[in-house]
Amino acid sequence: VAVSPAAPPRPGADLRLAVLALAMMLPSLGTSIVNVSLPDIARDFGAGLPAVQWTVLAYLVALSAFIVGAGRLGDLFGRRRLLVAGIAVFTLASLAGACSTGLGLLVAFRAAQGLGAAVMMALSVASVGDLVPKERAGSAMGLLGTVSAVGTALGPTLGGALVAACGW
Repeated sequence: VAVSPAAPPRPGADLRLAVLALAMMLPSLGTSIVNVSLPDIARDFGAGLPAVQWTVLAYLVALSAFIVGAGRLGDLFGRRRLLVAGIAVFTLASLAGACSTGLGLLVAFRAAQGLGAAVMMALSVASVGDLVPKERAGSAMGLLGTVSAVGTALGPTLGGALVAACGW
């Protein structure tokens, strides 16, 4: 039985895969980073914990609601272009959320952050097939899954460090 040689890696594939991994890790980090700051947010905004929990829920609802549609939009308008837009939305919403002066604004920016996260996660996974040969697709998907789990696990630690250093 003849074995066909593995397809050569595409130029710059490792760097692009690292970017996709980062685009997968940041939304996972965003899922859990705010959890440890909920008591501080409640105190600073004078709100009850049920209201403050919307900072977590808004992110998760937006992420869940838009992730499938984000993949389809990437197919229609170009994955790379939409991924860059998702990164921009995620980044700007993160910065705006950090500067929020009211709980309603924070919740709105977390929802926007969840929208960017949906685009980043869906298109990171979808872009693997465009980037690596079929023989490496399983390893590449494993990398994305691993960094996603690492992001979720690092969230509370990083969130706690940020709260200790800067406040919520």
